[in-house]
Amino acid sequence: MIHESIEDFAAALPPMAALAGFDLGDKTVGVAVSDRLRSVATPLETVRRKKFTADAEKLVAILTAREVGGVVLGLPRNMDGTEGPRCQATRAFARNFSRLWNGPIGFWDERLSTVAAERALLEADTSRRRRAEVIDHVAASVILQGALDRLRNLSSEGA
Repeated sequence: MIHESIEDFAAALPPMAALAGFDLGDKTVGVAVSDRLRSVATPLETVRRKKFTADAEKLVAILTAREVGGVVLGLPRNMDGTEGPRCQATRAFARNFSRLWNGPIGFWDERLSTVAAERALLEADTSRRRRAEVIDHVAASVILQGALDRLRNLSSEGA
């Protein structure tokens, strides 16, 4: 099930299940996962894109192995907040992926997530070559951490 708002996504999540974050690119999908308490996002891997079916099978295998209860997709809005072709492609991916995976899918505004990931890798003195290898799944962890922080705030607002 696809949820437009983070509140609806939160309501659909099973308790004590990890979440995954995806940073969808043209050539790769960065994947990050959280712990079961949903407090920390950890970069996991970058999946090289081939065809949708092969990509989805690989992603479903990761979600199943990690017992993931929900997926957060980075929604690449334009800087002015509008949605362009990349948002449309992300929404199409969500629709297609939801036919193959049964858990809740939510979106998180990913503006500047790659910039934040690049900055973190530079601060960690990561080589240019290594940054190119890990940037996508580090960006996925930035996306997922943003959503986790918002989910935590939602639960404290309701308490």
